[in-house]
Amino acid sequence: MSEDWKNWAGNVTFEAARVHRPTSVEQVQEVVSGAEQVRVLGSGHSFNRIADTPADLVSVAGLPAGVRIDAERGTVSVAGGVRYGELAARLDAEGYALHNLGSLPHISIAGAVATGTHGSGAGLGNLATAVAGMQLVTADGELVELRRGDPEFAGAVVALGALGVVVRVELDIVPRFQVRQTVYEHLARAEVDAHWTELATSAYSVSLFTDWSGDTVNQVWLKRLDDGEAAPAELFGARPAGGPRHPISGVSPVSCTEQGDVPGPWHTRLPHFRLEFTPSSGEELQSEFFVAREDAVAAFAAVERVRHLVTPVLQISEVRVVAADDLWLSPHYRRGSVALHFTWVPDTEAVRPAVAALEAELAPFGARPHWGKVFHTAPDYERVGDFRALAARLDPDGKFRNAFVRRHLFGE
Repeated sequence: MSEDWKNWAGNVTFEAARVHRPTSVEQVQEVVSGAEQVRVLGSGHSFNRIADTPADLVSVAGLPAGVRIDAERGTVSVAGGVRYGELAARLDAEGYALHNLGSLPHISIAGAVATGTHGSGAGLGNLATAVAGMQLVTADGELVELRRGDPEFAGAVVALGALGVVVRVELDIVPRFQVRQTVYEHLARAEVDAHWTELATSAYSVSLFTDWSGDTVNQVWLKRLDDGEAAPAELFGARPAGGPRHPISGVSPVSCTEQGDVPGPWHTRLPHFRLEFTPSSGEELQSEFFVAREDAVAAFAAVERVRHLVTPVLQISEVRVVAADDLWLSPHYRRGSVALHFTWVPDTEAVRPAVAALEAELAPFGARPHWGKVFHTAPDYERVGDFRALAARLDPDGKFRNAFVRRHLFGE
């Protein structure tokens, strides 16, 4: 490879012998059919080697967006490499919205879907649950279309890039809506435990930010559907912030979406960060583990048992909730989830003991890791056998399997 290709965080340098930048689906088909081993790269926002390969790496960022809205079906069709923030602005201009967005609008649609990336909301499924159909280039270069309702569709949506190159995605859309975002500060930890269910369901989207070091939660971000009513004057004793806030104390909030209970379009409030700025802190690693919603309070206590290892290498942690779904490899498969997200310092070796300790403490809850973030061991998924059979049919020679996929999905 003539140049170093790195992921967004810079902690992974891709080992690919060749990097392809196709500008048409036909070019993707040509690359895939001629390759012995291939992986696909979206926006590069994974923090592990899920997209790496020593052979051919295909970036789908150059495929034409081709946004097509079907008002009758209530869907939008778009190229997989398009970023959510770009699609959202187009949809809003046409009077439509997506049901949810992730913290970052910078991530590609196909990449987010393939890893079960989520957003926040007790009644909101992850981003992949909006997928109504998809087109992927399979191992022999064939363009295959799968639609919701097909027998194996639920196995193909969150697929870690192990079935083919997703070149086009069809997503459910809804009428556009307005959201108000308010940040509350200094919520007592005891109040979190005592009122967890009420807190987690108190808005369309709820995020708690904490460093796990004391007896308070630093911030709570409430994203409420705009009904014309002002935000509550307090939240279980926490008060609204006196100005805009970044999740990490001391960092300028200029990159964050507008707060202060000011109503605005859905796509300018549901993400934490603005599309036009460098996302998040920029220099970081991330891990995330999901446990059942009913285990939330016990899981919080488990994290606190190892905070002596966590806090020294932690920038900030976010707690949020995600609805259950039926996607085979989704971290939220048949389980409404609490997400325990950790933004680490950018030091892999320093972070490793903290991640190992968290995995050990959360194992009794059947914690599932975010596929695109830093973890050591993934648990067995109930439908992994069905997924292996699907992969054997669409990719019989394992063309799309790399070391990451072979280890975590095929037990090699």
